[in-house]
Amino acid sequence: MNSDKELMNHHINVLFKHDSKDRITVVNEPPYDPAPKVFIGTTKEGSVVKYADTLPVSFIIELEKILQKSSSIDLAEIIKIFQQGYELNQLWTGPAYVFPDKINKSSYPQIVQITHENKDILKSQFPYTFEDFECKQPCFVIMEGNVIASICCSARQSVKADEASLFTKEAYRSKGYGAAVTKAWAQEVQRQGGMALYSTSWDNLASQSVAGRLNLYLYGTDIHIS
Repeated sequence: MNSDKELMNHHINVLFKHDSKDRITVVNEPPYDPAPKVFIGTTKEGSVVKYADTLPVSFIIELEKILQKSSSIDLAEIIKIFQQGYELNQLWTGPAYVFPDKINKSSYPQIVQITHENKDILKSQFPYTFEDFECKQPCFVIMEGNVIASICCSARQSVKADEASLFTKEAYRSKGYGAAVTKAWAQEVQRQGGMALYSTSWDNLASQSVAGRLNLYLYGTDIHIS
């Protein structure tokens, strides 16, 4: 069983690519946008902090002084230091979850696994997933007639874990589709030997509701500063 801090490290390895100095470089999915300047993953066992490869060492030293003052994160002070060298363009925070080791089988008959043989289903409705299909597997959908009502695939991957990407079309929400298709995705990730991770933002209440329906374990919180 992984500790919360170990889960956070797996999460970070899924989210970002790293350089030889263990600095984060780019987001680990096409089109490989630059990583945030600072990433802080908080858990009840402590925090994991990662810095972008573009940050000067002198700046990191100043941030480390703030982080070492207390076991809790003083986000206001970190932002204050950050703004001495950079304009704050984005502050993103949200919960990070992991699926339990054993998942009850999803019972929705409309669930379809998307493979190379039937991936054309995605082409008109989810063209970006179709184009990047190689790095989005496993991928599952719930169909309503010829419409993809809900889809869950791997947003990002590492050797040991996958992170979920879930979307349900507005007309088909509140039917339990999001939870069902995400459960199917997680079962396949686990069948392949990986950990199934799920994260969202604090203001995305619908996504948090899915996590609640699935009884996911909250192991930490993400903070992205760009």
